Amino acid sequence: MARRILRLTYGCGRYVAYEQLVKQAAAHVGLPESAALALEADWLQLTPWSGAIEALQQLQPHCKIAIVTNCSIRLGRQAAGMIPVKWDAVITAEEAGTYKPDPAPYRLALDVLDVTPSEAVFVAGSSYDMFGTASVGLRTYWHNRAALPLVEGAPPPEIEAPTLEALVPWCSRFDVSAHNDLPA
Repeated sequence: MARRILRLTYGCGRYVAYEQLVKQAAAHVGLPESAALALEADWLQLTPWSGAIEALQQLQPHCKIAIVTNCSIRLGRQAAGMIPVKWDAVITAEEAGTYKPDPAPYRLALDVLDVTPSEAVFVAGSSYDMFGTASVGLRTYWHNRAALPLVEGAPPPEIEAPTLEALVPWCSRFDVSAHNDLPA
């Protein structure tokens, strides 16, 4: 179902309620609507990926931190609230009016953060993000924890890794904020 949700959101274009797309994905793979409802009901039980909290906490004193997500405002805010960092922005597909990899969500994040693409980096959870990040000029770290192949036609990320261990050292190479003292 996860791959079907990715295909639906990444191929959707203009925003359609995320919760509706999850129901469509469940139906497409033969799951009952109750499976989609159970996912939503358990949303707050989802756990951050290994290393995410630690990396964000190391980066936070040195740069702006944001989420750009393909879900609804409600679910995006709930997910952000589960991670103990102060977010400078939480950008959802609903707010941007379109799903990633359309450039609009990435550009909205840059606008809200008041940074240029050269002052930012993006951590992707899917290779579909490469289409959008490349189109706006964002350096991209693909956290490819499932060892998936790059989606056909997607530009390669600057770095691809199965964990987030290399994220902070990678970010320390760039002048990504006025605070240029990232830990190595």
